[in-house]
Amino acid sequence: MTDIAVSESTRVTLNFALYLEDGSEVDSNFGQAPASFVVGDGSLLPGFERAIFGLRSGEAGEFAIPPENGFGQPNDNNIQVVSREHFDDGDLERGMVFTFADASGGEVPGVVIDFDNDEVTVDFNHPLSGRTITFKVLIHKVEAAELH
Repeated sequence: MTDIAVSESTRVTLNFALYLEDGSEVDSNFGQAPASFVVGDGSLLPGFERAIFGLRSGEAGEFAIPPENGFGQPNDNNIQVVSREHFDDGDLERGMVFTFADASGGEVPGVVIDFDNDEVTVDFNHPLSGRTITFKVLIHKVEAAELH
């Protein structure tokens, strides 16, 4: 097996963890089977991929990923007011997450940030937008990707 570094057109097998600024864990696959992906396939955001470029099998890294390279900055246009009639008669609470259909027929999550008897204000920004994320990785294998 050749000793190649993470770059375009490589398949990477790794364990990873994501942490918020306060050290709380968002996601991790340490202690589980490592994940494998091809650089550029959309499995990782480009800013996370670029952070590990140059790492080789057996190497570890820890990187601070600012919002512009991670989940983006919050966008005021992603806060929408929806008629209360689109929600079940159940009790609403701030912080509740609902799934909504988007224009292309897919689903997008939204978080209730305010409501009254007539309207519900929903935030469709990614929950990690505006946050600097610490990205920890352990690279298990880097190999040339089979491109089709």
